[in-house]
Amino acid sequence: MNLNTALIPFIGVDIGGSHITAAYIDSSAYHIIPDSLKRERVASEASADIIVDSWLNALSPLIAGLPVDQVKIGVAMPGPFDYKNGIALFKNVKKYDSLYGLDMGRILSARLNIPRQSIIFINDAEAFLMGEMAAGAAADVGRAIGITLGTGLGSASNCSGKVVDVNRAALPFLEQHAEEYISTRWFLTRYKELTGKEVKNVEDLLNSATPALKNQIFDEFATNLASFLNDFIADENPEVLVIGGNIARTWDHFMPQLQQKIVNKNLMIRQTEMWEDAALVGAACIWINQQ
Repeated sequence: MNLNTALIPFIGVDIGGSHITAAYIDSSAYHIIPDSLKRERVASEASADIIVDSWLNALSPLIAGLPVDQVKIGVAMPGPFDYKNGIALFKNVKKYDSLYGLDMGRILSARLNIPRQSIIFINDAEAFLMGEMAAGAAADVGRAIGITLGTGLGSASNCSGKVVDVNRAALPFLEQHAEEYISTRWFLTRYKELTGKEVKNVEDLLNSATPALKNQIFDEFATNLASFLNDFIADENPEVLVIGGNIARTWDHFMPQLQQKIVNKNLMIRQTEMWEDAALVGAACIWINQQ
């Protein structure tokens, strides 16, 4: 690969609950450069040193050989996190708790031997929607909202003029908060309530449940999701909603019911086109848009 191009050194990074993915991003076409992709498993409940070492294993090969003063890294991170100052605020969330209070920007810059200002952090839901608007399912519209359905519930909107995390997962919903009813956690809890058995993830649920039970659980999920989305849509008035995250891979199991329950029939609902690449591209867009 020729590193002496305008496409480099923009680096997009996506940090999840169990992995870190990083890649060079093509700034002209807004997509990852495939042979640059690095992915590492992360033991997010381990010590800070172990977590940081995993991140460095993914990032160091991309930094090696690049001019230090030209490296630009955009990092998509889940919350809670102080994105402006790079401070981890994870506490009692069973992931990255050992990083609480640490200046991750300073730590990474020191370990990678690059300037602190070369690293910018962005909320992962923001990065997802930014990527989809740059080159994915929302590239053809002006107003969009996005949600990511997985271990947690991410939500972002550009309807105020720029892409922002709106954190609707924390809003009161039914008897708790929205994320408790619209996430992998809800699927696993509901399956156990109905069967007395445990499953590891939604894919496992699909393989284990009877057709009738699958229909019941996904009908309930679609009802919860529609109730959540109807308020979100009314508040933002978007042209399109983009849905990503691992639960979006079960699209056919909940989308017909969801479409029926969405009040705004003019809204276009689209499955992510970029999947995990969206957050990588979106994170790098912070730098690309400054060119």
